[in-house]
Amino acid sequence: MTPLNLNLSFPPSVNTYWRNIVWRGKPRTLISKKGRAYREEVIWQCRAQKACIGLSQHLAVNITLNPPSNHRRDIDNYNKALLDALTHANVIVDDSLIKRLTVEFGPVTKTGNASVTIEPYPTS
Repeated sequence: MTPLNLNLSFPPSVNTYWRNIVWRGKPRTLISKKGRAYREEVIWQCRAQKACIGLSQHLAVNITLNPPSNHRRDIDNYNKALLDALTHANVIVDDSLIKRLTVEFGPVTKTGNASVTIEPYPTS
């Protein structure tokens, strides 16, 4: 497999990805409207990039987050939405296949984006 390079929208923070509600007297945690919209957007972006290939081997994923502004951000708050969206888009079968994950912030860009490279994880 050659490395798969994707250019995706900037993901929502995990702080806005989940919503807690009470349904019929019981607390529930759901993916927020913003989280669902992001997932659908990534599905379309992956289809356009012909990346919905269902990778099913151990993987190494490199993510460069190019934020839309200079606000303070925690680097670990963006992985959940992005990796779940890649799974829903059938780029990868399950995010448990990711054996190495590297994440870094890149330069600020006007609308923000995420550059993702997926490659086989070397097994020994």
